[in-house]
Amino acid sequence: MTTGALILDDIDRAHAAIAPWVLKTPILEWTGNAKDALVGGKTRVVLKLELFQKTGSFKARGALCNMLALDHIQRRAGVTAVSAGNHAIAVAYAAQALGVDAKVVMHKAANPYRIGQCRELGATIVLANNIQEAFAETARIRDEEGRAVIHPFDGLATVTGTATLGVEFARQATELGTPLDAVIVPVGGGGLIAGVATGFNQVGSTATVHGVEPEGAAGMCQSLAEGAPLTSVAVNTIADSLGAPLHLPYSFALVRDLVREIVVVSDVDLQDTMLVIFERMKLAVEPAAAAALAALAGPLRQALAGKTVGLVVCGANIDHASFADHLAVADMRREAAA
Repeated sequence: MTTGALILDDIDRAHAAIAPWVLKTPILEWTGNAKDALVGGKTRVVLKLELFQKTGSFKARGALCNMLALDHIQRRAGVTAVSAGNHAIAVAYAAQALGVDAKVVMHKAANPYRIGQCRELGATIVLANNIQEAFAETARIRDEEGRAVIHPFDGLATVTGTATLGVEFARQATELGTPLDAVIVPVGGGGLIAGVATGFNQVGSTATVHGVEPEGAAGMCQSLAEGAPLTSVAVNTIADSLGAPLHLPYSFALVRDLVREIVVVSDVDLQDTMLVIFERMKLAVEPAAAAALAALAGPLRQALAGKTVGLVVCGANIDHASFADHLAVADMRREAAA
């Protein structure tokens, strides 16, 4: 198994190491008529509320694991990262917490709220014209300034961080008396689902792991179909934090070995589900964080009917205007269909 490089003891040690700077985010079973109508009355839904994590997303876990692995010379040289926003915020946060200088590269279309969060945390921001140029600029900074690159979704340290989420979720669900039959995880670069799947596997859970991508960034589906990680992915989706421009070997191999399937949902599905989550759970989430419920209500509803299903609600880094626009569009669509 590809998980041979990462065992439960490693994950637990990492969890203890990052504990001073991250939260043990809560889980919540969603019940009620709205849930029954959306996914079926016999299906139980347990949410992992990682949107309440420090920095507003799960990314803080991997950023801290990476930075704690650096020696004192590397920390003194500083770090760099490329991101549409959530990872950049997490790297800025981890750098501030550990006293490391951070220079993060974001594309100019990144959500202004996310750029502002990075600046507030003390990181230097470099803006690129697009995500491909952002990756190239990060490589230049690494080579010319000697900074360590904190990768957004690949590598042992990053996946160790997301594996702490998987172990935490699996154990919480068991303690609550709702051990999971399945878990659904949003997929961008693959680092989150690779870690969650590894964590569930290492605690001995029998839950099947399912991924969900937006139709406009279905790169992992294509990578799995071709049997190798794609070096270029076309991205056109409102879920910008799921818009990875490529996939890489380490996380891809874990997904290939441990994940049951990857399904896709549309941007319309994401907006409609954001509206449901806000109205029925009073949670304001970014489009990516609506993906797991959108998948359960759509392509996975029949396959997981009657099961206890965990959903990773991965983040909430969105400005109020964009959030309101998405909900308004979904509401108009619902009214037109009524």
